[in-house]
Amino acid sequence: MAVQSAPGYRARGTLPIRVELVRQLGRRRTLVMGAILGLLPFVLAVAFAIGGSPDERGGPGERISLMDTATASGANFAATCLFVSAGFLLVVPVALFCGDTVASEASWSSLRYLLAAPVPRARLLWSKLVVALGMSLAAMVLLPLVGLAVGSVLYGWGPLAIPTGGTLDAATAAQRLVIVIAYIFISQLVTAGLAFWLSTRTDAPLGAVGGAVGLTIVGNVLDAVTALGDWRNYLPAHWQFAWADAVQPRLEWSGMIQGAAVSLTYAIILFALAFRGFTRKDIVS
Repeated sequence: MAVQSAPGYRARGTLPIRVELVRQLGRRRTLVMGAILGLLPFVLAVAFAIGGSPDERGGPGERISLMDTATASGANFAATCLFVSAGFLLVVPVALFCGDTVASEASWSSLRYLLAAPVPRARLLWSKLVVALGMSLAAMVLLPLVGLAVGSVLYGWGPLAIPTGGTLDAATAAQRLVIVIAYIFISQLVTAGLAFWLSTRTDAPLGAVGGAVGLTIVGNVLDAVTALGDWRNYLPAHWQFAWADAVQPRLEWSGMIQGAAVSLTYAIILFALAFRGFTRKDIVS
């Protein structure tokens, strides 16, 4: 016998993305994380002002990196902000936004009431995932934008100076930075998938966030074990800085393509596990 729905009820109309977005934007952890990312460029600028420009401290035999040209222009400063934060700092907002989203509802004992509204489980997860990923991307855009503004004021607007030699004009540099941000976002989808899956498995938001960050760190540690040889190519952490190929005179795609393929594969599996497990889970919180 077919189940009759209430007159006017539409599953697609429940928990609109704009409603979930407003809810998440108003939370204290969102404001704190935005403030931290927005302040980081100022902290770096103060550090350079106190310690001197990186190129003034370089010595023979030291490894060349984006830090060596951080104060060459605003574009260089923005790229440096990404360089110093991509390995860990940008992992935190992704894990926070994706890991806290479902588990927080469970910890507040509001999850079962959302489902009783009734909001279909897949719809609830989809709305929360879209908002969480959108906020994660916004965090990755905020940092270089503030860095570009601060760097342009302090060091002037100019071409992107490449540490190994050569420059990229401002228009090309802007395009390359967009590619860098896009790749960092894709590479962080593994952390997003881990956090989101854990968020559907636990009622403790800190457990989901901490678990995702911890597993990401484990991946970085394993990538440092050279004895693993070619097995490291299957670790997302192995490709996390492949975006450096985008800030070279000649754009090289091979590393970013391999890294994106590995990250997307893990992410799709983890998101699928989250949806599959949540649709079958007995919600009591």
